[in-house]
Amino acid sequence: MQTAVSLIYPPRCIPCGGLVDSDFGLCAACWRETQFIGITICESCSTPLPPGGHDETLHCDACLQAPPPWVQGRAALVYGGVGRKLVLSLKHGDRQEIARPAGLWMASRMRAGAPDDTLVIPVPLHWRRLLKRRYNQSALLARQTARALGAELCVDALVRRRATQSLDGKSREQRFATLANTIAPHPRNGAVIEGRAVLLVDDVMTSGATLTASTWACLEAGAREVRVVTLARAVKDT
Repeated sequence: MQTAVSLIYPPRCIPCGGLVDSDFGLCAACWRETQFIGITICESCSTPLPPGGHDETLHCDACLQAPPPWVQGRAALVYGGVGRKLVLSLKHGDRQEIARPAGLWMASRMRAGAPDDTLVIPVPLHWRRLLKRRYNQSALLARQTARALGAELCVDALVRRRATQSLDGKSREQRFATLANTIAPHPRNGAVIEGRAVLLVDDVMTSGATLTASTWACLEAGAREVRVVTLARAVKDT
């Protein structure tokens, strides 16, 4: 039966639709063009760093000047080229199937860091935007990441208290000002966070404003510590 299905619906490359050997894979051309983030990175935000550092824990200049409230940050891809196409297709193109391989990539970035009792939580979407989009892409990523890690998932531990304008085109300062006090523990479900190590999941990290607001909400709810992971990381010159 599986063979018959594969003959009718052969596996396709996620970004370009070309034929591949297995479901949810990348063709050779897209694989070459996909910038997976390497080993030498900022421990806090996953920005790629030049090789040659001697310290076990590395940080970029931005995180040294303004350390984020989470203890570790990871991303699977650079937000550019194929990575950008995947994020936008998942977020705005109703390509929900992208979440499955993306969750595997994201989980692979966290296996060495997430404690056994980690609670996976997606960055929340305001209900009006959820009605318009019909799904929260961060929740899709969180579900697949939690499954790959064998971790507990709570998709509604946080809530957006008010809708905000699009952050596109805004400066770092404007992004943080826009997101200030917009995310909070869910009135009914936020108690699950207390005492737990939390892994926050989002689609892309740009300035870190959304993840910062979400982290403070988790800490307000009593989280023991917070880590973050995203599908992609926006970096300069990409």
